[in-house]
Amino acid sequence: MRSMICITGATGGLGRAFAVECACRGWDLFLTDISADALETLACGISSTYMVNVDFYPSDLTDVSSRERLFKHITEKGLIFHGLINIAGPDYEGPFAQRTPEQIRTILRLNIEANLEMTFEALKHREKGRSFRIINVSSLASFYPMLIKATYAAYKRFLLDFSLAIREELRRKGCTVTVLCPAGMPTNPPCIHAIDIQGFMGRITTKNVGYVAAKTIDYALKGRPVYIPGLVNKILGIISRFVPSTTAARLIYERWG
Repeated sequence: MRSMICITGATGGLGRAFAVECACRGWDLFLTDISADALETLACGISSTYMVNVDFYPSDLTDVSSRERLFKHITEKGLIFHGLINIAGPDYEGPFAQRTPEQIRTILRLNIEANLEMTFEALKHREKGRSFRIINVSSLASFYPMLIKATYAAYKRFLLDFSLAIREELRRKGCTVTVLCPAGMPTNPPCIHAIDIQGFMGRITTKNVGYVAAKTIDYALKGRPVYIPGLVNKILGIISRFVPSTTAARLIYERWG
């Protein structure tokens, strides 16, 4: 069996872009997301268009039992991977005090628990003797404390720090870890609306998902640690190193509050 690239959150806008880009490069795929129908449609379309093998298995990654069934499926089928792209991760935009307990639990389960467990399992099934590439999707928000997106920015910071740490742990084992830190991407109607209401800044910091996916994979193949798409976004990332967190939070409040 040929080794595959494993992609979580595969049926979302960015997930589809990564799946198509990987298929364009001739890589077989293993896709997972919550909807079996959406996965089947995506898998059939990609395999027939790009002539690659595409396997899939639906899983609710917020649920421990569902994750365990996914891992059991991978083991029983003897799947092996030469890469993992962790994309799954919802956000509930708005003031923290207006979130529900279930929304808070979902954020933690999917963005932290599921990401770490998928990484752990994928490493167990990596192809021996071949470089293993991990891509974790963080955000430009990980560089700043952000009101309205407080939990989003915080867990994205967690993914950034976690990724950079295990990158060093895995370096001598033939593994690389690359963190994607984009600003806005027009992946769905709510994201497009959020970009539009930011006006000029929203437009100049937004990048197309196809472009982002292709460039991120290029960075991963070179073993680069962090990719921030777009010059303006790179500058914002650099500025974050010199602005105290309390000042940044206040400035963001003045703009968004």
